[in-house]
Amino acid sequence: MPSELARKPLNTYHHGDLRDALIKAALREAERGGPEAISIKALAKELGVSQPAPYRHFADREALLAAVTAEAFRQFSATLRAAMARPSKHSKLSRLAQATLDFGLRRNGIYRLMFASRTMSCAVKGSELHAAASETFELVLEALEAPAVGLLRERHALKIWAALHGVVMLAEQGLLTGQVAQTTREELVEDFVAETKFALEAAIKHARRGQKPGA
Repeated sequence: MPSELARKPLNTYHHGDLRDALIKAALREAERGGPEAISIKALAKELGVSQPAPYRHFADREALLAAVTAEAFRQFSATLRAAMARPSKHSKLSRLAQATLDFGLRRNGIYRLMFASRTMSCAVKGSELHAAASETFELVLEALEAPAVGLLRERHALKIWAALHGVVMLAEQGLLTGQVAQTTREELVEDFVAETKFALEAAIKHARRGQKPGA
């Protein structure tokens, strides 16, 4: 019947749908094996499209990785934002820090795509990826719950972001088990949170005293 002949095959995509499908499929591959697992050829086969089809949306593998990494950062930001908004006796920074640790270990393939590949270092300022990563950093700044005094807030945001990244990577490599110092990863993260808040408050007070006339 004509209606049967006109039915669209299940493995074809409307214009524009393939780009999103490729990103989602690539995220699944990264989830399982990190950035190394992403192959345009394999994705085309999985999605049932011709080998050239993905290149209508992405010039090369690097362009696909940039789009996938941007989506990963958006998902990461959504996770952090939800943790910060959740009612809790813990500070926003504590909630963000613990959510970062959980995300980094539970979704390590995605995390390595974001932070342990060359994709982010090649991102151009103003690009989709640069904007997505900047949004994540803005959440770190928000979590500090501190006023902007010079660049103190930004500096301490970078410090704790670097510290959290170190914990995730060491734990993922099996080098942070808690046996040496008899502390859990979660407790170590809380130490970073407390030290950051104390150091930032002290730095802001010192800076404000220096700004007073005659000080």
